[in-house]
Amino acid sequence: MQGITIGQYIPGESVIHKADPRLKIAITILTMVLLLILDSFYSLLLSAVFVITAFLISGISLRYAIKGLKPVIYIVIFTMVLNIFFSTGTPIYTLGFIAITKEGLVTSALISARILLLISAGSLMTYTTTPLVLTVGIEKLMLPLKYLKVPTAEIAMMISIALRFIPTLMEETEKIMKAQAARGADIGTGNIIQRAKSFIPILIPLFISSFKRADDLAIAMDSRCYHGSEGRTSISELKYGRVDLAIFMVYIQFVAAALVLQYVL
Repeated sequence: MQGITIGQYIPGESVIHKADPRLKIAITILTMVLLLILDSFYSLLLSAVFVITAFLISGISLRYAIKGLKPVIYIVIFTMVLNIFFSTGTPIYTLGFIAITKEGLVTSALISARILLLISAGSLMTYTTTPLVLTVGIEKLMLPLKYLKVPTAEIAMMISIALRFIPTLMEETEKIMKAQAARGADIGTGNIIQRAKSFIPILIPLFISSFKRADDLAIAMDSRCYHGSEGRTSISELKYGRVDLAIFMVYIQFVAAALVLQYVL
């Protein structure tokens, strides 16, 4: 749980930190869509170089970024095993009814790279954007929906709070686990059913703590006269600048190169 870093903000003075949150949100969403479309080795390799370069420019340690990927490593391994042993194609090695195929190895590598890049791209946005600025960016992007009577300010606030409290809930869960283990609770041993039952003494205090924290947050927002977007101005006025234009131009070139590698070469 200490490896879950999504939702955390790392202060910095890089161009990515200073970029407009609307641009970062749009680029993150487009990058995720692009990664789901790409299935070429060279296009995914270019995407990996682009994401790693973005991390280096932001000043965020690659070791910290890799640490954030640890919670999903089991999902990646499970996906790789399924594709290696259950894909049809040219067999490389056969053991009884199990056959490892060339197509299975290629597919497992591509899907694993896609999952890791998707999480890395999403994490970079939260690493370089404060929850307050992220809320304003989401609200501004959803502004056209406001004319359809959609509560854009409330939705943006909920998304921001959810991202903000992911590390807090993980820390709370770890404290509860240590407290229950100190009281003699057997956590993490036995078969799957026994392990699932052992987490009940953790989930109940966690839910109670989460509801209490939500109630305290609601009281704090109500005491500060928060009523959504009604009569409310933003402390952060967003304006596109030269940095945003430069980032946008570089990103367009990356998308064009990735599509050329995918569909032309």
